[in-house]
Amino acid sequence: MKILIKNGRVIDPASKTDALKDIFIENGTIMSIEDTISKEADEVIDASGKIVTPGLIDMHVHLRDPGYEHKETIASGTQAAAAGGFTAVACMPNTNPITDNMAVVNYIKQKAASEGRVKVFPIAHITKANNNEEITEFGDLKRVGAVALSDDGMPVESAEIMRRALEYAKMFDLTIMEHCEDLSLANEGYMHEGFVSTELGLRGIPGASEDVMVARNIILSELTDSKMHITHISTARAVELVRRAKRKGLKVTCDVTPHHFTLIDEAVKGYSTNTKVSPPLRAKADREAILEGLADDTIDAIATDHAPHAREDKDVEYAYAANGLVGLETAVPLVYSELVLKGILSLEQAISKMTIKPAEILDIPLGSLQVGKEADISVIDPQKKAVVRKENFYSKGKNTPFDGWELTGWPVCTIVSGKIVMRDGVVI
Repeated sequence: MKILIKNGRVIDPASKTDALKDIFIENGTIMSIEDTISKEADEVIDASGKIVTPGLIDMHVHLRDPGYEHKETIASGTQAAAAGGFTAVACMPNTNPITDNMAVVNYIKQKAASEGRVKVFPIAHITKANNNEEITEFGDLKRVGAVALSDDGMPVESAEIMRRALEYAKMFDLTIMEHCEDLSLANEGYMHEGFVSTELGLRGIPGASEDVMVARNIILSELTDSKMHITHISTARAVELVRRAKRKGLKVTCDVTPHHFTLIDEAVKGYSTNTKVSPPLRAKADREAILEGLADDTIDAIATDHAPHAREDKDVEYAYAANGLVGLETAVPLVYSELVLKGILSLEQAISKMTIKPAEILDIPLGSLQVGKEADISVIDPQKKAVVRKENFYSKGKNTPFDGWELTGWPVCTIVSGKIVMRDGVVI
């Protein structure tokens, strides 16, 4: 199979490329990237006026498979990823059974190979049975394909266990990806603690519940000289703590979600359960700090925390609703509309945070366009405007607060290993 992409604006932050180029692909491999290519091809993609990037990577998604296939499957989740312009995703381990052993990692890899539309990289649990007591077999998990470690929504409460996990992970050059939350401070709250929570009569979660755990984990990262990744960062103080850690040269990175750089706690008014997420939507000052952190590259990556739920999980009172929203199919236009068009990020910065940066954090050989490498490519139309329609999502989850929003800058083609898996919004 030969594919020729013509006249696209190729932006590859890894090689600092930003120029009009043609790309020729043969048998799944990038064969040439030149100003002009005049070779015969089975497929010619006219990318005039489009942005051509390395395949986008979402380093934090919930595919729900195994165990919660009524919410999402590897098939439906990777279709949603392809529709959203992503060529690779890293899936979180809170499955059933949980991803704390080689058998479950192998299951995910094998099912992704047979049913997946994009590449899938499993993230494994830090502790066995997510019990915060006994560390999993990191070496075995990495050997069968785990790319990072996380206890996600049930974070490691014991500082001693986290210290040992960081020391153990360092032996295998694995990154700990931590959902930073002191559960005792969070106190089973429903939204950000502040004026709006008081006004709405909903139990609040203070920003300090995130801040104290970010501080602890940074201290432990320094103690062990190990890699610590703070996922879905949401508070101003947490962003500043990461900024200081980077200035000290510590191995600390972080990501943010599109909903946290777009929405604040005011969005909860009306009690739409699609605004109930963990960590919660924060205050205006937190969002402003996130935008500053994105602009100065304190925040390394953008990840969706794609969390599909069945209707019965969300169509209940706010207090009883499950946390999470779906994000794979709206991420690119939210980044373009809310960050690029508003001058918060340059195109190169935005693309970097969705390609080479997550690839470096996870230590996976993706995120760049190079001759001789597999052809994972995303094509984005910066002029395309469309209204978000949740009923058109490929994801089983329809839990989005962005339904009805008109956004600009949509993915129009996704190529995985030299195969076109999405064209004009239709997954092939």
